[in-house]
Formats: sequence, C-alpha cells, structure tokens
Amino acid sequence: MKLATLDVVIVLVYLAGIFTLAQWVSREKAGHQKSATDYFLASKSLPWWAIGASLIAANISAEQIIGMSGSGYALGLAIASYEWMAAATLLIVGKFFLPIFLRNRIYTMPQFLEERYGTRIRTLMAVFWLGLYVFVNLTSILWLGSIAVTQVTGMDQTLALVLLGVFALAYQLYGGLKAVALTDIVQVTLLVMGGLLVTGITLSHIGDGSVAGGFSRLWAEHPGHFEMILSKDNPFYKDLPGISVLIGGMWIMNISYWGFNQYIIQRALAAKDLREAQKGVVFAAFLKLLMPLVVVVPGIAAVMLAPDLAKPDQAYPTMMSLLPGGILGLVFAALVAAIVASLASKINSVATIFTLDFYAKSRPQAEQARLVRVGRIAATVSVLLAILTARPLLGSFDQAFQYIQEYTGFFTPGIVVIFVLGLFWKRANEAGALAAAIGSFVLSIVLKLAWPSLPFIDRVGLVFLLALALAVGVSLATRPQRAGSDLIRTDDVDYSTSAGFNIAAFGVIAILAALYALFW
Repeated sequence: MKLATLDVVIVLVYLAGIFTLAQWVSREKAGHQKSATDYFLASKSLPWWAIGASLIAANISAEQIIGMSGSGYALGLAIASYEWMAAATLLIVGKFFLPIFLRNRIYTMPQFLEERYGTRIRTLMAVFWLGLYVFVNLTSILWLGSIAVTQVTGMDQTLALVLLGVFALAYQLYGGLKAVALTDIVQVTLLVMGGLLVTGITLSHIGDGSVAGGFSRLWAEHPGHFEMILSKDNPFYKDLPGISVLIGGMWIMNISYWGFNQYIIQRALAAKDLREAQKGVVFAAFLKLLMPLVVVVPGIAAVMLAPDLAKPDQAYPTMMSLLPGGILGLVFAALVAAIVASLASKINSVATIFTLDFYAKSRPQAEQARLVRVGRIAATVSVLLAILTARPLLGSFDQAFQYIQEYTGFFTPGIVVIFVLGLFWKRANEAGALAAAIGSFVLSIVLKLAWPSLPFIDRVGLVFLLALALAVGVSLATRPQRAGSDLIRTDDVDYSTSAGFNIAAFGVIAILAALYALFW
C-alpha cells in the first residue's frame, strides 16, 4: 500500500491545520501569563462538547483502533463489550463520582488520595500512574500507531514511531490541556467519519457494493464472530469469560479507567461546573456505543477479506489498503488524529501528575511560570522514554489490546477499592488503602501463577473482592484517621442530575439492552 499524492496532501493539510488550531485555541490574552490552572486544567472552562469529545479522543487511539480491530479479527464482536460497558460506566461516573471530585476542587487523582487518606498512598499511586502512562499507555500507542503508519506509507517503523511522538509532544507542549481538549471535537469528528468509511467500504467489498448485504453475508458466514463468548470450550473464553463481562471483573476495569484515571477524568475536572461535566460525560457515553462499528467491525470484515494475516493487529491497516485514493488519505489522517490526540492527552497527564503531585509538593512557593516550565520538561522526558522502550516492551505481542488489559488488571482492583471506599466510607483509613493497593498486586500475581487457567477478567473480579475485604479489615483493625486529616467533604454533595441527563442515561441503557439482546 502506498499513499498517492492526493492522500499525502490531505494528511499534510490535516497535520498543519490541527497544529495551528491547537496553538490558536490555547493562546492567552496580551499580558496574561499562563498559570498551572490554565496549563493543566484548561482554566477550568471546558464546555460539555469539548469534555465529551476529549474523553473519546483520549480513549480511542492506536490500541483501540489497531488493537480492538485485531481482537475483532481474532475473537469477534465480543470485544465490543469493553466499549458498550464503558457507556454504562460513564453514567455512574457522572452521577456519583464527579459531584464529589468537583465539590472538593480535585485536580489530580493523587491529590484526592492525599486529602482523603494521607501522603504515603498519594506518593505510591502517583509513582504507579507515571509508570503506567509512560511504559504501558504511551508505548502501546506509539508502537501500534507506528505499525499502522508503516503499513500504509512504507515508512521505516522506528522513524514513524519517533515522528508520532515528536508531533504529539509539539502539538500540546505550548497550550497544555486547552490545546488538546478544544481541538478534540475536530479529531473525534475525523475519527468517526474515517472509521465509518473503512467499515462501509470493507462491507461493500463483501456485499458486492451493498453495505447492508456485506454485513448480512459476514454475519451469515461467520456467526461465531457476532456472538458473546459463553462456552468454556471457546478458545477465547479466557479473554472474555461469558457472564463476567456483564456482572464481573469488566466493571472493575471500566470503573478504574473512566472514574479514577487521570488522563481521562482530567477533562471532566476542567469543566466550568458540574452540570457541564455531566453533559459531557453522557455525550461521551453515546459516542462509546458507536465505537464498535468504527473499530471492531473492520477487524471482523478482515476475516473474509484477508483470512491469512500473520498477526491480528494487521487487520485494520490491511483493510485501509482497500480504500481508493483521496479516501485513503482522509482515513489515514483520521487514524493519525486518533493517535496524536490520545498521545497528547497522556503526555499532558504525565506532566500534570509529575508537576503538581511531586514538584509543586516539594516546592510550594514555586512560581506559576516555573510550574508550567517543569510540566513541559516532564512531558518531553516522558515521550523520549516511551520512544526508547516501545519496541522492547511491545514488539513480541500479537494482540496488544489484550496485553494492556491483562497487565493493568494487576492494579485496577486495588485502585477501585481505594477510591470507592474513600468516596463513600468514612471509616476507611490510609492503612487500609495501602493494604488494598499492595494486596491487589500481590494477589493478582499469586492467582496468575497458582491458577493460570482463570480468565483475567475473573481474576480482576476476585482480587477486587479480596482487596475490598482486606481494606475493610485493616481499616477496622487500625486506628481511625486523625480528626481533621480527612479533607474530603461529602456531607453536602448534591447527587441530583438534570432531566436531560436522566433522559439521556435512560437512552444509553435502552440501547445497551437492545444490543445485548441481539448479540448475546
């Protein structure tokens, strides 16, 4: 596959346009010096459409487009449960978590942990998140993104990896979160349009010009790829173990990701107010329902159109090779948009945590301009580390999306325990939180070694229950927190939601019920 001149022009125009737009929307008024709040929280002024679009742009990147298409090729539509269950999770985040975070003026997740529990748990989790974002998230996006760029353009993969990292860094380095969030509506529009074009064209190839006919034929000839995984005899049962998808560990994975993950929740924390944040979250929930059509169906189509791929993660780039000139450039620009937007989000969150949770804590008198400068340095270092370690960490995996889910699953049960108890049970203390954090990792390792046949989603659910019992037991067996050390107020939090939110939430749940009734 090779880009034609028109395709190259389209991609270059996109790159120049989105870079210019990012700098323009994040400009400051004459005489105004950019503060830490401006840089890391977009001046606390994001509107709902920017929040919703940015949540999706931060989430949907190479590991979703390339990785989930690869999983669609290997195991089918069942992988879409990650997207569909995320839509329901976002409603919980908007209804129950955001009111507490915004009431207490939270700007980072480690900050919440310190104000609720103490400094040790804040430091432990801040170190964990920095490591996760740099060595799992950034590396996976760069690696999978470079695979796509290489297959489409023929460019050397190492060069593609470096160029993606450098462009994403430059894209957000000046403006911070505002540069990312206020341009993400463009990125998401391009992503959805491009993804739907790939889906439509691949299905039309199968259906001899008919998209609907192609979908019907694909479903008829490969019905197993359109079913949820229920039987333990299914070779992919270990990846998506049946009913656990609905009532088990996948809830823990999603609640951790959408509720307590800095680079995701940071958009909602930067809202103008709670109602605006909730509107943005429900907008994102509807977009999540659409994502399997964009990122999973092309992978399933590749089962018919390219049945002999060496690796499942080659499915999406291979489907792009079917696109005509001009359309290929647009779709490739959409793919680059997704990669750049997600990279920029994670880079900004690394800078936010390092600056506000480490540097600013050790130098409370530091000037605002210095904090912004430190954030930019942290962002640059994080990209360099990710570029250097992407190939050694991810070069040997066939389905990178599943790798990411499984290994983050070592920590997510403890994260959910810590935050849920911190939000809703005042007797929880730092000793209990530390026990849950450490216990989650240790228990996950022990269960993986002692019970290797246990599906990782089931392991996540089991470890959550064990870590919850451990946190409650240790909290009750140790002294309550010292009076005045818990700075998180929940007594006056208003959990009511607007009529619009309630109607939209009902719509999301109704669509989910229909989807599972159809494909279960």
